[in-house]
Amino acid sequence: MKIKWFDFSYLLLLLLPMLGMFISNEINWSVFDFIIMGILILSMSFGIKQVLRTTRNIKNRSLIIGIILIIFIIVWIELAVGIFESPFAGS
Repeated sequence: MKIKWFDFSYLLLLLLPMLGMFISNEINWSVFDFIIMGILILSMSFGIKQVLRTTRNIKNRSLIIGIILIIFIIVWIELAVGIFESPFAGS
């Protein structure tokens, strides 16, 4: 299986917080934050790509992709603001 540049194009989303760091002092990401968010984005995008390759039923495909997106959003919110007050929330 050959990996194309498009597989990693989702990482361009990380340019938004980097640009925000130059514009405002309220956004303060460290290198570790960028690495963690890159891992989250890549795992979500590869998971969705795998579901699109393997699942043919539209209902199952939509359900699994929805679950992947919900898990991504919950982990992102937890890391950002600590809504569940877990030890890895960063607070």
